[in-house]
Amino acid sequence: MRALDEGEVFIVTRNGVPVGELTPLRRHRFVATEAAVAIFRAAPSVDYLRLRDDLDGLASQGATPRA
Repeated sequence: MRALDEGEVFIVTRNGVPVGELTPLRRHRFVATEAAVAIFRAAPSVDYLRLRDDLDGLASQGATPRA
């Protein structure tokens, strides 16, 4: 368990055959509201019409099932 706390990953085997992986849980980092607002304030603006055109070009909105 200490090794997991330090970030080590373990492969679980059954009769020498890998069957799983034991990995440390990811720790959630808290970001203060002020910091998040400052980061997004500096982000580039989004052209929503261009974004919509790009999305429409990638994904069909039709009701026809895919094969």
